[in-house]
Amino acid sequence: MHHSSHADGEGSHSFEKEYWEQHWLDGQGKNGDAQSSGPNPYLVEELQGVAPGTALDAGCGTGTEAIWLAQQGWRVSAVDISSAALAVAAERAAQASVSHSITWLEADLTTWQPGNNFDLVMTNYAHAALPQLKLYERIASWVAPGGTLLIVGHAPTPNASGNIPPTDATATATQIASLLPVDRWAIERSEQGVRDMGTTRLNDVVVRARRLEN
Repeated sequence: MHHSSHADGEGSHSFEKEYWEQHWLDGQGKNGDAQSSGPNPYLVEELQGVAPGTALDAGCGTGTEAIWLAQQGWRVSAVDISSAALAVAAERAAQASVSHSITWLEADLTTWQPGNNFDLVMTNYAHAALPQLKLYERIASWVAPGGTLLIVGHAPTPNASGNIPPTDATATATQIASLLPVDRWAIERSEQGVRDMGTTRLNDVVVRARRLEN
């Protein structure tokens, strides 16, 4: 028997709802690092001293970051396309006694509109069925004046096995910054970094920007 594979060699699934449901049902992140480890250290570092308000976690997965935000006093709207992931997240929020501070929303970030803006819009390795830069552009439009946009994503550099992630699934800090017009945004951090996670090294891109009051 042979599996047909796509010629582009990207293990090319698309980031549609079915993919994510299967991803979480297969237990990726059910018992692995995603849950046992704490929130992304970039998030913790970048939000030091930021007064809590309303937050949107775009592509919240099983809720690690949303729960951490709620523990810091944020009122969080956490959106994910996967009901399987959100079910795990809601259970974890209940265990952490922060359910009252989080609204879990099953929605597709490519089409969803929140209807209001947020003091913080963050995304942590979220992928949707549209190119990363388009996704980032959409979520940036949901930041309230004076609010913060925090993007943590995969940099387009080879991973440990030497594979370069698909172009559409990555973005450089420069590309992300270029989405944010200087008359409306102050870019407070924009860099690519490497993080060692046990045996793997993650090539990250981190952009934090403040929406100007105009």
